[in-house]
Amino acid sequence: MANHPPSHYLDIGQLGEDLVTQWLQSKGWLILHRRFSCRWGEIDIIAQYPGGQGEEYLTQNSTLAFVEVKTRSSGNWDAGGRNAITPQKQAKLWRTAEIFLAQYPDKADYPCRFDVAIVSYQPISQLQTQIKSVQDAVFSSSVAGYKFHLQEYIPAAFDS
Repeated sequence: MANHPPSHYLDIGQLGEDLVTQWLQSKGWLILHRRFSCRWGEIDIIAQYPGGQGEEYLTQNSTLAFVEVKTRSSGNWDAGGRNAITPQKQAKLWRTAEIFLAQYPDKADYPCRFDVAIVSYQPISQLQTQIKSVQDAVFSSSVAGYKFHLQEYIPAAFDS
């Protein structure tokens, strides 16, 4: 058995993020950053929904979304990734978003929210046994022998 470097293996998380990026773009969102990182943490996707035409109108009606993507196989232990969004994880995302806004002050006045995307995946060879999850998917894509499904997109997930 060959020992392959970590870069050899498929980055399932990145493929899940790719699916969410495609879906957001299909809904009119502009992708500002992927995997924005600082010393506090990483935000998978930072997207902007343009509010309309004109500079003033755009600032007043645009929305920034800091999107956390959780990609899991079927039968996972943490409710599709929902249980991984702990208060500590939320605090890291808040701090990272603050750093982003400090680095891009032109975006600081935009309304911001934290969204969560739940993505499931499975090898294409197992699709016949998972028909229900395919039918329930918001958006799907196949890549590298896997089928990815955006199971749920939760806007403003951290709001009470």
